[in-house]
Amino acid sequence: MPSAVLAAHTPAYLAAPAPSTPLGPFEDSAVSWASWVTLMSFVGLLALAVAVAAPARGLDDRAARLVRTRLTWAAVVAGVLAWPAVLTDQARSGSSYDYSGAWRELFDGSTAGLLAGFEAVLPLVAALILLPVALRRSLAPRLIAGLRGSALLLGVVALAATRIPAKAPAPADRARTAFQTFMWMLHLIGGAVWVGGLIGLVVLAVRSSLDSGFWSAAIRRFAAAATACVAAISLSGLFLYWSHVDGPTQLVTTMYGRVLGVKILLFGSLLVLGAVNQFWLHPRIDALRAAGDDRPLRTILARRFPAVVGVEVALILALLFVAPFLHGSARNQAYQADVAKHTTNPKAKLPKLPQKEVSTSTWVEGTAETAAVLVVTVAGYRFSGRLARRRADRAGGTGGAGGAGRTTPANPGVQAGQPGPATT
Repeated sequence: MPSAVLAAHTPAYLAAPAPSTPLGPFEDSAVSWASWVTLMSFVGLLALAVAVAAPARGLDDRAARLVRTRLTWAAVVAGVLAWPAVLTDQARSGSSYDYSGAWRELFDGSTAGLLAGFEAVLPLVAALILLPVALRRSLAPRLIAGLRGSALLLGVVALAATRIPAKAPAPADRARTAFQTFMWMLHLIGGAVWVGGLIGLVVLAVRSSLDSGFWSAAIRRFAAAATACVAAISLSGLFLYWSHVDGPTQLVTTMYGRVLGVKILLFGSLLVLGAVNQFWLHPRIDALRAAGDDRPLRTILARRFPAVVGVEVALILALLFVAPFLHGSARNQAYQADVAKHTTNPKAKLPKLPQKEVSTSTWVEGTAETAAVLVVTVAGYRFSGRLARRRADRAGGTGGAGGAGRTTPANPGVQAGQPGPATT
């Protein structure tokens, strides 16, 4: 920070030592990680169930029931585990746990108690709502859709309650607070659909023998959702970076920046793996479906797909573990460290910088970043669809020329990468 700006924000009498910015207790982050993982997995698993509901209708009764029950039971387990995980996170106080105090604060009449109650109780209620879908062998499709939709809504509300302000902001800060809350919703819901969807794909891929027709439609649907999630996470992440970091140098000179740097590296690794899936693995699965044969490549993909998705799950769980270590902001840590260099009193309280002011240039840059992210994500998704269709056409032509005796696809009238009767 320039010395003139530093002098403007630093009282002449102030004196203090260099600030300490520890990561915080490992146990705190582990408890917080458990609550985030269960809440986000619950939402994402249900979102995946909604996304693959249409492709599953094109399967035989046994396979369709397998898809429904596996995803539903996974969501029920996540919702039930969210109850103790969230309550433990709320009860954590220093080195002890005050469960009775946390219990009394739920729905205690205050806004904070209402939000805490939503966060802890709604996933459990939603899990109970889902039990008929998991236990009954046959239910009306509309009833299944209604129960899933209700449970998903409750899960989203519980996740949103973690970031809704407990106190009403001042009139001058209402617009900014509303925008910040909206950015956090994009960040959390995007991450939830991504992590829960990946976990759900692993659950479906392990020892299920689902045919390539299902996987082709289901993966393309999840790819569309994942692409939207990447856009949401990227845009909200850029805003949070702007709010808390004053430049790339703070990514290495402050504790907040270094933790954020690790998070960015993990996110980048996820993007690389996602690109491998989108532009290499998924088109080949579509090509196998169009060819309608039992070539050895089918076995290779069947083994590789769960492994690649499993690595993605591990990376995103690691990212969620790193996130709770982000305390304060890089701006304040750099500012306070600079202030400490010019002071001598070890007892003085270090000041904090005011929030960044939004200017016209901020809106222009933000709009340009939004447009760039949307263009890249939409173009990437459309290009991967074209690539899938080309490979499918090539594989279909090969199968037609020399594939006597090979089986036909489950839905022969559906082009790879395009919705058909079972996926509309």
